[in-house]
Amino acid sequence: MKIVSYCRVSTVRQGESGLGLEAQRNAIRTYAASCGGVILEEFVEVESGKASKNRPKLLAALHQAKITGSVLVIAKLDRLSRNAAFLLTLRDSGVRFIAADMPNANDLTVGIMALVAEQEREAISKRTKEALKAYKDRGAKLGNPNGAAALRRAGKGNEAGVRAIKERADSHAADLRPVLAELDAAGINSLGGIAKALNERRIQTPRGKSWHKTSVSNLLARLAV
Repeated sequence: MKIVSYCRVSTVRQGESGLGLEAQRNAIRTYAASCGGVILEEFVEVESGKASKNRPKLLAALHQAKITGSVLVIAKLDRLSRNAAFLLTLRDSGVRFIAADMPNANDLTVGIMALVAEQEREAISKRTKEALKAYKDRGAKLGNPNGAAALRRAGKGNEAGVRAIKERADSHAADLRPVLAELDAAGINSLGGIAKALNERRIQTPRGKSWHKTSVSNLLARLAV
């Protein structure tokens, strides 16, 4: 198992002193050892209460886990459980994550917490729909009467799947753009050299495979569009 480690401390002082940080590291290392995992990289977030919504290291950790096909591992679930928006982002990111203190319950727990947030959204949506219905019952007209016809004329249904695949490939390519720039700065710009470097970094293709000259060529062509 490939692991990307994410630790968080709540204040600058804690970040500088290491207060609580080493305990998180030890928990993640212990988990990695228990499952034969290899920690590829560690990300440490230092945030204040006021900046709790701004987590650049978390975004970087998710990005690294995504491009390397790794699992994001944190020490304690409560480190990331207080922000419903984050949970929904994590759920939709496609990155698997594990809490070292609850390794067997992480997926279910995150799903439940995300569901609670979703239920709140649905409650708001329901109240909005009820208000719109009451507005319509009073004789008001809602929406564009030609909207459905326009969608049918567009005939986009059969193209949705192909478009989704292309969008995922484009997104993966965009994620790798800074990595390619770094390799280019280091003088690694041949197809074979790039493929070798990406494989050494354990970065996968969009289909989770190893890189070859052909796949690197396709990647560069996609980024050049």
